[in-house]
Amino acid sequence: MEQKVVTKVWTVDNIVENAVEKIQSCTQIVDAARLLRDRAVVAFPTETVYGLGANALSNEAVEKIFAAKGRPSDNPLIVHIAKKEQLSTVASEIPEKAEKLMDAFWPGPLTIILPRTDEVASLVTAGLDSVGVRMPDHPIALALIAEAGVPIAAPSANRSGRPSPTTAAHVLADLDGRVAGIVDGGATGVGLESTVIDVTVEPPVILRPGGITREEMEAVIGPVALDPSFQAGATETPRAPGMKYTHYAPEGEMWLVAGEAKRVWDKMAAMLREAKQHGRKTGVLATEETFEAWRAHPDADVVLSVGSRSDLGEVAHQLYAVLRDFDAHHVQFIVGETFSREGLGMAVMNRLEKAAGGRIEQA
Repeated sequence: MEQKVVTKVWTVDNIVENAVEKIQSCTQIVDAARLLRDRAVVAFPTETVYGLGANALSNEAVEKIFAAKGRPSDNPLIVHIAKKEQLSTVASEIPEKAEKLMDAFWPGPLTIILPRTDEVASLVTAGLDSVGVRMPDHPIALALIAEAGVPIAAPSANRSGRPSPTTAAHVLADLDGRVAGIVDGGATGVGLESTVIDVTVEPPVILRPGGITREEMEAVIGPVALDPSFQAGATETPRAPGMKYTHYAPEGEMWLVAGEAKRVWDKMAAMLREAKQHGRKTGVLATEETFEAWRAHPDADVVLSVGSRSDLGEVAHQLYAVLRDFDAHHVQFIVGETFSREGLGMAVMNRLEKAAGGRIEQA
């Protein structure tokens, strides 16, 4: 029988005005940090999505993350730190290019794969000799990690395979009764998980695209390669979160349609018509540019916009919330537009392809 716990929710207000040191001393953070030291799991906001944290040095604690999420144990976790001095606890070596990336992008949405120390719990790294580390750019996250006094392993705070949570309400919907607590700091900013780059190889390799783009990193350290497995899916043990298994998926069947705009419209319309003929409730993942036209389409039951094509930051910020909204409307069949893979578009398309389980039609 599945064990249930009472999930406590703490709300931390005025985080923009408050310094990290001030937040660290507030009762909510002190209580949440105590639970982390006691090997419980606690969800908290970062600048990307909400994370589900546990003491990264304890297999007992980390095991509770996998249990709460229903996550495969061969999928490694990212370790979060509050200051660079904590690196020596989790990383045995800091290559020069890693130092440059940290100086340029930390705190921020960049996870760097480094050689691990023996102090890191084996469950964190899925048995690998490397570990992903990042310093989040969120005052609540930094305050909580600092107050806990240990590095915190934290994947996204959702049930495995579901869209990542960008609000505390999303976390509660997925994990109520499965985690000890949730620190509610409001909606997150970036909306997509961090970029993951492996600097243990030359040239460094992007294992997952995210808020820091390939172009931005190349401006700092030179050539950066792409690991094809983050798009195609890997059969080997993944070296970073999101490289294996379907992720970010709504409950309904989802398809993407790529190609020239008019042909995309016609193909999506045909797919919606067929789904309606089979009695399925339909949805369209639209953009601001096509939203009104799709809303007028007779075969589109639910039409949701992820934002304008001219603002991929907005698209990234809204994507997971929109995918969850389709579930709230009980949509059974979803068709969606695709985006350019330039810059942040690479991360957006990576998440969309994962959400659709690789189902892409060429118009």
